[in-house]
Amino acid sequence: MTDKADEITAMLAPTVTSLGLELLGTEYLPSPGGAVLRLYIDVPEAEAADRNVGIEDCEAVSREVSAQLDVEDPISSNYTLEVSSPGLDRPLFSKAQYARFVGQSAKVGLKLPQDGRRRLQGRIERVEADTVVFNVDGQPLEVAFDNIDKAKLIPDWEALGFAPKKPGHPKKQAKKH
Repeated sequence: MTDKADEITAMLAPTVTSLGLELLGTEYLPSPGGAVLRLYIDVPEAEAADRNVGIEDCEAVSREVSAQLDVEDPISSNYTLEVSSPGLDRPLFSKAQYARFVGQSAKVGLKLPQDGRRRLQGRIERVEADTVVFNVDGQPLEVAFDNIDKAKLIPDWEALGFAPKKPGHPKKQAKKH
């Protein structure tokens, strides 16, 4: 996350929490024509089994946050506010989120190259003080949390029941001559 995104996340998190939701993180994407401010919200982890983020939740957060942004004015240029659920390929913003999804695979973009790569894909093994350890191609790779630019989970489509069926090969019957 950028410093601006961190600042906005810290400012808006209490507002989102007051609506019974959690602000997972914020993306601030400046561009010449106008920036995009994207908020990712979710239900608290304790309620995740019984409830999902709905359009009503996104609308409520958008209303409350828009009012707060108008008053506090942290972005001086034009911007578009987007409020979204994290989806199956949820972005990861904090060490706590990496810890929550240990054992799952993630795509990660790095700020600075490490071992000759700027991107990696691997299973989240563990989170240490300032490091996230991934299993990449069967080898552990320690990445400083501060070096992670962006990361998102890779859904296990097969486990979710969405993977295409593999074509079966019916047993060949022996021919009788």
